[in-house]
Amino acid sequence: MPTDRYLRFGFAATDAQIQRYLASIDFECDEVFGVFNRHLELIAMAHLAFSSNPEAAACAEFGVSVLEHARGRGYGGLLFDRAVIRARNDGVRLLFIHALSENRPMIRIARKAGAELVRDGSETEAHLKLAPANLETRFKDLVQEQVAESDYRLKEQAQTFWNFLATLQEVRQGVREGRGHAGQ
Repeated sequence: MPTDRYLRFGFAATDAQIQRYLASIDFECDEVFGVFNRHLELIAMAHLAFSSNPEAAACAEFGVSVLEHARGRGYGGLLFDRAVIRARNDGVRLLFIHALSENRPMIRIARKAGAELVRDGSETEAHLKLAPANLETRFKDLVQEQVAESDYRLKEQAQTFWNFLATLQEVRQGVREGRGHAGQ
């Protein structure tokens, strides 16, 4: 976990520093995307932070975190692609990724997208110029949002069903045990 924090934030962030980062997310302006497993556990999360500087209004920064056991499945890239579509539709013309140079998965995501990589010692800045939104990006954004919502709802319903079955099994086990004690 210290290595994960180091790669994500560029330093071994403490719990308090991560709490401050989370508190700084502007949910009115920024976008947060997540991947949930079938147990509704958040296993990957991306933050698309829009610039609050009026002179850089068409800029945003992308960051992503993926739990160790979920890495290598392409979640970071999928979240990046999702963020790019949303950024384009929100008028972003330049997307930034700030990463440690040793954060190979993040650098690979940026390189694959065609970003210009600028290495400065142990850090790499990726700059991705985005084309303006068009009908395709607007439609894709709508579809992706609906698919994400549906996926979460299906997982939520499945979780409710499995919880119901588990409760039913507990009741059945209790009845069996009660019958055993009653016969003694």
